[in-house]
Amino acid sequence: MDFSLTEEQQLIIQTTRDFVVNELYPHEAEVEATGVLRPELRDAIKAKAIEAGLYAANMPAEVGGAGLDTLTWLLYERELGRANYALHWTCVARPSNILMACKGEQRERYLLPAVRGERSDCMAMTEPGIGSDVRGMKCSARAEGDDFIINGTKHFISHADEADFVILYAATGEEETPRGKKKLITAFLIDKGTPGYTVRDGYKNVSHRGYNNCILEFNDCRVHKSQILGELHQGFEVANDWLGATRLQVAATCLGRAERALEHAKQWAVDRVQFGQQIGKFQGVSFKLADMAMELKAAELLTFEAAWKFDQGQAADMDMAMAKLKATEALAFIADEAIQIHGGMGLMSDLPLERIWRDARVERIWEGTSEIQRHIISRAMLRPLGG
Repeated sequence: MDFSLTEEQQLIIQTTRDFVVNELYPHEAEVEATGVLRPELRDAIKAKAIEAGLYAANMPAEVGGAGLDTLTWLLYERELGRANYALHWTCVARPSNILMACKGEQRERYLLPAVRGERSDCMAMTEPGIGSDVRGMKCSARAEGDDFIINGTKHFISHADEADFVILYAATGEEETPRGKKKLITAFLIDKGTPGYTVRDGYKNVSHRGYNNCILEFNDCRVHKSQILGELHQGFEVANDWLGATRLQVAATCLGRAERALEHAKQWAVDRVQFGQQIGKFQGVSFKLADMAMELKAAELLTFEAAWKFDQGQAADMDMAMAKLKATEALAFIADEAIQIHGGMGLMSDLPLERIWRDARVERIWEGTSEIQRHIISRAMLRPLGG
């Protein structure tokens, strides 16, 4: 296998890292201290990201994106992942790839404005009481002539407060299966401001300050059938075409933060002197660094192999589950060990380590918990054997 990077990939990595260091790092302390990303700051950084060609880099060239292959896209995501989440996600947005399912007028109304940075999206699946069991969702859409009437609640919906429209998943019927009745799910595109659609403040949480979760309420919200994304009852088919890549995106951003934490730990091991020598010369520290480097390398290899296989049309759900699982758990391990190496200083807000440590916790939950990833992996192993 050829592990070398092309000149283009190296340029993208350097350009993205320079942008992160020069345009995002300087504002991390403010966002962390206030828990708010000021709209004027967001818009200023967003304009610079668009000018630098870094905005919507995950989208195909034919719709105005950068047209990066999956591996190159994840190299770019790794660099963005080094920074505060609100800054890199909201200011250097990557529209949901699910929008590529837009057809006809939907492209002009949703897809293309999202790529140009004129509109932004969020995606709503999770509901109170309904976590990983997505088929159990209670939010429903009832057909009435050419319209659908939507009722229900979604929560933990990331950046819905910033989004101009939501990609909503709702139950639109049931079908009989050998294992009993199963809900049919449809995806809808719904504009903020639509009567009956309300965005409320979400919960205060430990991870990703400035990047908010929200509660969405739908009370007899009426939308036209033309706002169906994909086909009726085929919402999961639309999602499954793209959600695997989203798990790779989570893995890649975790690699960036893990790498940043490791860099701080290495530098501290050289700079910090105790008992007359650099602490990196003590096995208690040096062995930690070795384990951290090994875990990061393993996560990188799994993530980038999955990306390469994705572009070859060979990626299985297990590949993406392994990448997401390993990268998120490696980040948690590396962040914790980096703080241990720093001692009390690691918990101080003067360094980004305590933020990286806090932010790491949600990665093992959203976009599919670690338990769900292990389920995907184990089922892929056992099914061929009749298990």
